[in-house]
Amino acid sequence: MADAALPAPRTPDPADAPSLGWGVLGPGEIAGDFVDALQRHTGQRVVAVGSRSADRAERFAVRYDVPRVHVGYEALVADPEVDVVYVATPHREHARNALLAVAAGKHVLVEKPVAVTAAQARSIFAAAAAAGVFAMEAMWTRFLPQTDVVAQVLERGGLGPVSLATADFAGGGSADPASRLLDPAQGGGALLDLGVYVAWWSHLVLGPPDRVTARGLLGATGVDEQATLVLETGAAQGVVTTGFRGRTAWRATAVGARARIEVAAPFWAASGLTLVGADGTVAGAWEDPFGRPFRQGLCYEAAAVARAIAEGRSEHPDHPAATAVAVLETIDAARHELGYADPPGWSA
Repeated sequence: MADAALPAPRTPDPADAPSLGWGVLGPGEIAGDFVDALQRHTGQRVVAVGSRSADRAERFAVRYDVPRVHVGYEALVADPEVDVVYVATPHREHARNALLAVAAGKHVLVEKPVAVTAAQARSIFAAAAAAGVFAMEAMWTRFLPQTDVVAQVLERGGLGPVSLATADFAGGGSADPASRLLDPAQGGGALLDLGVYVAWWSHLVLGPPDRVTARGLLGATGVDEQATLVLETGAAQGVVTTGFRGRTAWRATAVGARARIEVAAPFWAASGLTLVGADGTVAGAWEDPFGRPFRQGLCYEAAAVARAIAEGRSEHPDHPAATAVAVLETIDAARHELGYADPPGWSA
């Protein structure tokens, strides 16, 4: 719980959001966790699942009690009971699948990264704006209660002038060169997988960088397997690390002249945070009390999407299109500096 030195989160109860009919496009692991979180913690209705494989779609529907199965993504986005499409295919397919849903007049929540390049991301958001539908990248960490505590402290200037943001998220990759994690044609690499979290954190704390410096290691397949970025915004720096070659602590900090915030591991899921004064003394602490650990926290972003759609919004103010595009611009710049160029077919 929060103490007097830290604000309470303003995050509404996910169960109170207006109920929409969701269609799942791509029944993989994260889609299963997303549906499970919605069913446990919200009033959202998962009404359909679509896959190119009838067997995969049927198994998913049985496991998560989804009433309708569609073979093919076109059939899913044409379903009149689907209000919003959750795109959970491999991220190389995100732009194509999101544009398909938008063309069918559906709102979309697209797993992160929203696309593999900033140019692709722009095309998604431009199409959604033209169609008058809602579109958002599924940066679920932004909608966690602890992130709102951080956001309030930053908004109030509680840290003083902020000079540094740090974050690390590295973990196991794959030994299979055909894995999507290592295949450049599928958008492989640590930056486009785990790195989107750490780049986003620096953007949250400091804003988009004026300069991106990247150092890292490309593997045998040509994708980044380890990367450290220095993101310079005015006189402040973001120093963020990601990779597949070993697990890091999964923590994040925001450092100002008067105090710093330390977000406990895993910073990207429900955990807690500590406010530390410039003299090193603990000024406050907050621990998540809501009982929605790890990917159970996906329920918050779904509830935020439902509220925004009910309010007639085309994007969410806490994670607008401009932020998703700017994070991908950072990742584009870092990849290119490391020597990982865009494979053919990655253009918008």
